[in-house]
Amino acid sequence: MIPVAVSEFAAMLDGVPIGFDGNEMISSFALDSNSIRPGDLFLAIKGERVDGHNFVSQALGRGAIGSIAERWVPPPTIQVENLVNALARVASHYRSQFHGPVVGITGSAGKTTTKEFVASALKSLGSILKTQGNRNTEYTVPLMWTELMSGHRAVVVEMSMRGFGQVSHLASFSKPTVALITNIGFAHIQQVGSRQGIADAKGELLEQLPNEALAVLWHEDEYFEYLKSKTRAQILTFGADAGADCQILDYMPLSWQTSRVKGSCRGQKWEAVIPAVGRHIALNAAAAVLVASAVGVDATLAASNLDHTVLPPMRMEIVERGGATILLDNYNASPPSMIAAIETLTELPVTNRRLAVIGEMRELGDYTESAHRSIGVALARSAIDSVIFYGPATNVSATEAIAAGFDEAAISFADSMDDVKQFLRQARLGDAVLVKGSRSLELERALEMENVH
Repeated sequence: MIPVAVSEFAAMLDGVPIGFDGNEMISSFALDSNSIRPGDLFLAIKGERVDGHNFVSQALGRGAIGSIAERWVPPPTIQVENLVNALARVASHYRSQFHGPVVGITGSAGKTTTKEFVASALKSLGSILKTQGNRNTEYTVPLMWTELMSGHRAVVVEMSMRGFGQVSHLASFSKPTVALITNIGFAHIQQVGSRQGIADAKGELLEQLPNEALAVLWHEDEYFEYLKSKTRAQILTFGADAGADCQILDYMPLSWQTSRVKGSCRGQKWEAVIPAVGRHIALNAAAAVLVASAVGVDATLAASNLDHTVLPPMRMEIVERGGATILLDNYNASPPSMIAAIETLTELPVTNRRLAVIGEMRELGDYTESAHRSIGVALARSAIDSVIFYGPATNVSATEAIAAGFDEAAISFADSMDDVKQFLRQARLGDAVLVKGSRSLELERALEMENVH
């Protein structure tokens, strides 16, 4: 961020500075009082469980130059009526200064991976501003815009959805010229009631698009036609079907960590070697090539740029342990991503056994039973030799797997993380182990206790 005077920043916020001496410059922010660096401006966020206003004194004691707050806190502080709206005003100020392509990305799964691929595919344009990690909320996306520099040639914005109105809010100030929806799945279904609700909430991104913008959608998505109806922008599609504008023609895992994807983008052939495995990851890559092509990057060049993408952890991440290979895909868990991970383990070359740790999928509401049944069917169709289930909801998965032909003797259940740890200890030379479950289960802890990272 280019340092900005407190008075100028307060004006962007439509806030009132209190207790500053008039010479302070803001160049960085902090959302957690435990991670304050000298000179940070602390955001006093009132969350469901923790109120940041109660930690302002602590933040000041650790070197913060002040805070942004909605009520009285120890000065120096900038008082605002509503922090979310104030940050949106700041983002709008910076966004108004940028005239290049802005890619807004949302979807039930694959947002962060796709964001990284899109940023790589666009790098031929020059410097790319993107959301860091999964900092994709109403608090962190506005702060990304403060990092805008004159040398940036494109911006890639990941947008989270935990309920209605959030994607619309993020799009209202990011004003994307290209909107990409990866898929309509099950994440946060409890908050919106149904997959139709998810499509409505994700579709808010499309509703914000001007007519001259582009909407990029998965051609095989169950809600494709519905999403199309939510925008007047030009529609471009990616997928495996022949009707997709960017079609995957071939996918081949090259190793446990790389795969080759071949495709055709609006008549132009392309080939990419990506640092991950799984046909669902290949779809993310195709989406990125399509976005880059749509804003003027040669599709062949965009695809070749994907090979150096650094993907975030716990998304088809490979961990080696005692000769066994562990596939850690533990960032989220929904039926599509769980089934994709099971199918990926089946496709990969393995010299010994295929094992799986399957944790329950949470926050699925009325879909919990049917979702877990689908996992049992997928396991029965796979080449997995042995599985341990973790979490009460997986009892349904086990029952369905056995009914569909999976060997009952090859199924066990974990009552604790120690049981998962013990299962992993049994992995031998040449074995491959999938570890996947809901993020809140923190199944990666079973690996950390063995000091495998």
